[in-house]
Amino acid sequence: MPHRERLRQRLHDVPATVVDAAVATGIVAVTAWMGRDYQLPGFREFDGTALVLTCLANIPLAARRRAPVTVLLTCCTVVAWFLTLGYVPSLNLFGPLLAMYTVAATRPTRTALPGAAATAGVTFYSGMVVEVYTLWTALAQALVATLVAWLFGAGARRLADRNRRLLALAEELRREREARARSAVMAERIRIARELHDVVAHHMSVISVQAGLARYVLATDPATVGAALDTIADSSHEALEEMRRMLALLRVSDADPRGEGDGRDPAPGLGRLDELVERIRAAGVQVTVVVVGSPRPLPPGTDLCAYRVAQESLTNVLKHARGARANVTLDYGQPERLTIRVADDGPGAPDGPAHGHGLAGMRERARLYGGSLHAGTAPGGGFTVTLSLPVGVVPPGRHEPGVTGRRPSPPARPA
Repeated sequence: MPHRERLRQRLHDVPATVVDAAVATGIVAVTAWMGRDYQLPGFREFDGTALVLTCLANIPLAARRRAPVTVLLTCCTVVAWFLTLGYVPSLNLFGPLLAMYTVAATRPTRTALPGAAATAGVTFYSGMVVEVYTLWTALAQALVATLVAWLFGAGARRLADRNRRLLALAEELRREREARARSAVMAERIRIARELHDVVAHHMSVISVQAGLARYVLATDPATVGAALDTIADSSHEALEEMRRMLALLRVSDADPRGEGDGRDPAPGLGRLDELVERIRAAGVQVTVVVVGSPRPLPPGTDLCAYRVAQESLTNVLKHARGARANVTLDYGQPERLTIRVADDGPGAPDGPAHGHGLAGMRERARLYGGSLHAGTAPGGGFTVTLSLPVGVVPPGRHEPGVTGRRPSPPARPA
């Protein structure tokens, strides 16, 4: 089978001009052989003049793809000359018919019509020269032969047009696929940038607060300084781990495109909310976690979205309402929806509706997973962020990438 494929490929690579030249040479050889062996009474023998006319009637077929109309007219003219000199009329009809096929295959109908008339005329003349044919027989022979050549050529032209359209469609689909791939890459870069923003903003806020506290009590409270340095070390270590995990997503090898076996930790989720809360508490913000309903496993994307919104919200409390108390509510009361509310008793947003890159990123996350996010100053003071997410049902015992398997933090009292 491979040998046949190689042979087919080699034949396909042969230039069309070479193929046409070989066909023209073959027709000349067959016609000359037939002229020598086939002789009718009353007609001239196949001599040197006949051989020259045969070459003139068929050799132009080598250029039939480049100039089909010219080749057809040349073949018809020389064949008519051949018949006028009294040679056997059944010879040299292959050339006009093949040229007619080429014209029908490469030119529109309005161009093929004159060529069909010329071919039919030469074929009719050939039939009339033979006295055994009647007028109607010669006319039927001319029309049928020309019509068959035309139909085959028109079918080849339709097939070629269809192939060109398919190639154009395939090229368009390829460009569209590449555009979608570029869009997917851009969306992934935006997602990673948002992840990096959340990670860096949160951990750097904790580090900044703890560094300021350590400097403030450096000479008076060594124990507080040690605790602050421990928090700084833990936050920086976790920030590096999360950044390394996200950068590993960009370094998946081609041999392992799914990233299996690379040792990466799963993406953070609500199962790590207690660690997040402890860092915020260590930074000086009193945080209470309240769980309403029965906690349940969440799809990986939803779990990550919920965690990042809680992380960003508590980070904003740490940055903008230091010293305030925060309350995190995880509401599983609705069977197909999770509501997360982070509220603090700080000064709220002084300029009306809350804006900023962090809040914009949280809203975009919520929209990505079909949810909604509202943020703003509460009526009684403070600032509230409310996230509402639709959640699917994860079968019990099924391992979902990104779901850590740890239950959310239990209700806690204010620190």
